[in-house]
Amino acid sequence: MKEKVRVASGQGFWGDLLSAPIDQVRGGQIDYLMLDYLAEVTMSIVQKQKQRDPKAGYARDFIALMREILPDCVEKNIKVLSNAGGVNVEGCADAVKDVANELGLQGKVKIGMVTGDDILHRLEEFLAQGVEINNMDTGESLQTILDKVQSANVYLGAQPLVEALDKGAQIIVGGRLTDTGLTLAPLMHEFGWTFEDWDKVATGTIAGHIIECGAQCSGGNCQFDWEAIPDMANVGFPIVEAFPDGDFVITKHEGTGGRINIPSIKEQLLYEMGDPKSYITPDVVADFTSINLKDDGENRVRVHGIKGNKNTDFYKVSIAYSGGWKAVGTLVYAYPNAFEKAQAADKILRSRLEKLGLKFDVILTEFVGVNATHGHLAGEPRADIPEVQLRFGVRGQSKEAVERFTKELAPLILTGPPAVTGFAGGRPKVEEIMAYFPALIPKTLIETKVEVITA
Repeated sequence: MKEKVRVASGQGFWGDLLSAPIDQVRGGQIDYLMLDYLAEVTMSIVQKQKQRDPKAGYARDFIALMREILPDCVEKNIKVLSNAGGVNVEGCADAVKDVANELGLQGKVKIGMVTGDDILHRLEEFLAQGVEINNMDTGESLQTILDKVQSANVYLGAQPLVEALDKGAQIIVGGRLTDTGLTLAPLMHEFGWTFEDWDKVATGTIAGHIIECGAQCSGGNCQFDWEAIPDMANVGFPIVEAFPDGDFVITKHEGTGGRINIPSIKEQLLYEMGDPKSYITPDVVADFTSINLKDDGENRVRVHGIKGNKNTDFYKVSIAYSGGWKAVGTLVYAYPNAFEKAQAADKILRSRLEKLGLKFDVILTEFVGVNATHGHLAGEPRADIPEVQLRFGVRGQSKEAVERFTKELAPLILTGPPAVTGFAGGRPKVEEIMAYFPALIPKTLIETKVEVITA
């Protein structure tokens, strides 16, 4: 058993800082690199990609990253865990294999595939068997939107990841694996913790929760004394330095920017926490009220004393379905009386849409620069506001109605208030809305599969 395991966060979301995982691999000693690619809406996006191209449906950015860091990972024996597989885990693994061959690493890289989270093709089967799949927020039955569903993925925990590591996988790709499981699994594997030791499982889960959003716990998006955070252009992403007894330290590579201290860790702990005594994951129900934080030196915070409780009998399912259409456009009005001009344009546009008989579920106006962020809390606008952006959006079930709206914004330039600009980009784009349907499903219905191939 190792005395210490270092798990580094390489990104907090698909689209995060591209240099971060490279810096984590090359900037100092780590044992594991965890990469979180998937958010709820992402699953529907990759599902649509796969419908257009059976070879697509995974995070292609991951393949470019592997081309950059795979030689380093092989040389330093760094293992990579990711949910970059989206809805085409096999395709993603094959692409990693091709990269390994391109780089002359044949026979040196074992790639683990974790599947079983994608249950889109099984929804009708479950409903026919009498399985209740209801919206966790509204109680609505899945039957009401079944014909609109685009994706359905179970949040899998750390167990299949541990199995892949036990089988010798160095690069692991999966679908909707939990953010926390990507950090928990290496600790379970290295320290031999059991999934019935709820305190240890909760420890690894909270470690994962702290680093799952990347630099959000090392200075990014930080409210405490943010002006004094050093060298954010070179922000260091967080690393979990874990020990067999369950204690761990959050730190970052030396010489990097940003800041890790107790306030920065507290901010991240509050992120998506919900009930602090019952943070539910597939692996454990963690008790955030048991967390103890201690200053452990410069850019080091020790976390200890964590308690956990038995996990539940259900998986959470992320279901995305077509929820209509939307379009958003903007115009900018200049001083003098910028706010009054934007308000007048808003009234004119609403009147014209009503005259056309167009029906929308929502019409939303925001006055950026006045109250778009704080609403009524912004108070009375100043009379000398130099410019105001009118942001006007519609949402509805009729694509034709939304398209017609996009043709009504530009005419305001010559048929509305004066001193307007900001329409150089042309008509607003009509976009399909992906609505979110969270649900629970018995774990007994879900079968995960772990396969390891050699490049």
